[in-house]
Amino acid sequence: MQIWVDADACPVVIKEILFRAAQRTQVPVTLVANHTLRVPPTPLVRFVQVAAGFDSADDEIVARVAAGDLVITADIPLASDVIAKGAMALSPRGERFTADNIRGRLNMRDFLDTMRASGIESGGPPALGPADRQNFANHLDRILAQRK
Repeated sequence: MQIWVDADACPVVIKEILFRAAQRTQVPVTLVANHTLRVPPTPLVRFVQVAAGFDSADDEIVARVAAGDLVITADIPLASDVIAKGAMALSPRGERFTADNIRGRLNMRDFLDTMRASGIESGGPPALGPADRQNFANHLDRILAQRK
């Protein structure tokens, strides 16, 4: 198993949880982004920089992910693509995307995009709070424990 991180918009606190989990479990973590990121000096954490462009990081993750890997992303289409390849997807808020729930999430995302395109402001998600961080850490721990 390897953990892939859609790092362009991943909160710093979530990255720190992932860095600690990599050290604790010896599972490699690769951050993919179109801008430079600092990562801890350990062979378990890598950074891949992709060219600037819409979905460049997503495309790179989909190209590299393998069945059984875990992808950290809030991007619903990316989550759908990696699930189709047999990987797991977890949002920074600790929401597990699965084959059973991804279609509904894609439909809701498309609906909200249509609403925004017609001029209706729906606002964004609330700020990541302590409960979200705990939820993410708990789900990550469960996934990493199941790999053994």
